[in-house]
Amino acid sequence: MMIDVAVIGAGMAGLVCARQLSQAGYSVLVIEKSRGFGGRVATRRLYGTCADHGACYLKPKGVFMTQLTELLVERNILQVWNGTFIEKTENIVSSMQPRYISSSGMSSIAKFLAQGLEVILNHRVIEVNLNSDQQWQLTLESSNEQIIALALVIAIPAPQALMLLKPLEGNFLGSTFINKLGSVEFFPSISVMAGYSPTSKPLPQWRAITLENNTVLGWIGFDSTKRHNPSQPVFVVQSSADFATANLEIETEDLQSVGLQILHTAANVIGFDWLAVPDWIQLHRWRYAFPRTPLQQPFLAAETPQPLICCGDWCGGNQIEAAIHSGLSTASAINSQLQRFGELKESDFLENLN
Repeated sequence: MMIDVAVIGAGMAGLVCARQLSQAGYSVLVIEKSRGFGGRVATRRLYGTCADHGACYLKPKGVFMTQLTELLVERNILQVWNGTFIEKTENIVSSMQPRYISSSGMSSIAKFLAQGLEVILNHRVIEVNLNSDQQWQLTLESSNEQIIALALVIAIPAPQALMLLKPLEGNFLGSTFINKLGSVEFFPSISVMAGYSPTSKPLPQWRAITLENNTVLGWIGFDSTKRHNPSQPVFVVQSSADFATANLEIETEDLQSVGLQILHTAANVIGFDWLAVPDWIQLHRWRYAFPRTPLQQPFLAAETPQPLICCGDWCGGNQIEAAIHSGLSTASAINSQLQRFGELKESDFLENLN
């Protein structure tokens, strides 16, 4: 298969970049190792409901993100998550500033952005090379087919990109690029999704609590308040980075006990004993949850005969907004190098979503 641009990773940065380039007129293929879109903008379907176990809401800043959020609200992809949000640091701060969520799960944002794109799911790229024609050649783990592209975008966490590109060091890639990629480190997290009896009382009056100084917990979210007519209370609790680091490699059969420990701690924090005794529980380990040492630039470009750019929320920040801006900046850089179309602007992206 021969295309203009191959994008590895169907998270927010990869999808935004792919959509911008596709709308400009490039042939683009997105390759994703998982079975769904969004990366850490993730939703788990379970027990007749869903739970956002990755990014839990969108809180836009700046003109572009505000306009994008408004557009997604108009399309009924996002809704306002009204209520009280508590931040527990040295002083408890209560915020009424709205967050934006999707009643059908945060991954709905990614599914919307993926519409019209050519995407291969459940396929892992295991090798990248430049062929004799100076084109990028991608080898897939579960297929004999090879993908040939003029330009390559790698929109996955930096440590994963490093594993893929390290074999090219000293041949096509210089040490400066590899060292920069290797300098990006991530905090891990463990997300617990738990459902409870419909008769559980009392229910909290807040929507979420952020904890900055707790050794076990990072965030407690009353997730079922995002849903229309929820059948039961559902909570998502995210661990602290230190707790996740200590328990990340625990055996799968012991993982539920870790989840119950997280819920027991959450029950003590909010004063609801029933939170420690769920009807059901599921866990997800995020090895690359939050960039600890993000690069202070919107993307990382290599000096190669054909364009190669790495991007993601680890370029310029650590949130959804950073991923989106990184994807847009990468699309502009790819377009500048291929020199096929005029300047790509953020406003083009919004106009083409209308």
